[in-house]
Amino acid sequence: MEQLTRNVWTTTKLRGCNPSFVSTSDGVVVIDTPQLPTKAVVMRREAESHGPIRYLINTEHHVDHIFGNHWFKGAGTVVHHQGVHERFMVAYPELDPFEYALEAIPTDDPDGGALVPSREAYYADLNKYGIVFTGDLTLFVGDHTFRLLHTPGHTPGQVAVHVPEERVVFTGDTIFSECATWLMTSDVDRWLASLERLRCLDVDYVVPGHGPVTDLRYIATQRAMLLEWKAAVAVAVAKGWTREETVERVSFADRYPVDVGQEYMMDYIQRMNAGSLWDKLTAAPQVAGC
Repeated sequence: MEQLTRNVWTTTKLRGCNPSFVSTSDGVVVIDTPQLPTKAVVMRREAESHGPIRYLINTEHHVDHIFGNHWFKGAGTVVHHQGVHERFMVAYPELDPFEYALEAIPTDDPDGGALVPSREAYYADLNKYGIVFTGDLTLFVGDHTFRLLHTPGHTPGQVAVHVPEERVVFTGDTIFSECATWLMTSDVDRWLASLERLRCLDVDYVVPGHGPVTDLRYIATQRAMLLEWKAAVAVAVAKGWTREETVERVSFADRYPVDVGQEYMMDYIQRMNAGSLWDKLTAAPQVAGC
């Protein structure tokens, strides 16, 4: 883990999200858990060297942010938005989270295979229960404040964690810093609104869901990327391109690299992004009288 401030640790060099923790005068708050089992075990050990873990906050339901919860069982109270709770390790047509997590182990964590229980055992003991909230939530832990801000868009239950005493915000996947953005089934318009909410914060450090630590100036870059994706697919729809034509022709693969360990997934990301946006932009309007 890399020390960002006096009381904040994170890592941006693992496959998966950027898991982090904050040390307070009354224990530790963990923000997201590593996808790789051995890294989850090591992170828990390091976090607990600073005191007992009081809370484990998940910023979203995607597996790279929550799979490691299994190895934090018994360490603090799990906290996440209702939208995360409802989708926690749920398999969807576009992705089976358990299978996706296992896919990374042979290449990125070969020793982790021995730590993974069977699918049945994993799902029988999901570490997802604790505090479930809607809207925003503020936690006071020792001498620190944790403002959990609902920032939907990338996922419905997305939250950012603002710690004013450290002048830091953990954005989860609302920010992909200097790496390819995963749109998947996101709501781009809500995502753009959430970026504006983050822009109002008074912070020095922005810890993204993926990529290097940045600052608030990167919000403009992320906003532009979302707008470019939406505009490119909107133009494709206007030209009458089919879904298949749009998926083949619209790509931003040359803009940013993929995050750590996902080099082989660039084509998948581009195709999923284009297809998802095409589906949304061509859906029947939900307006009275249409």
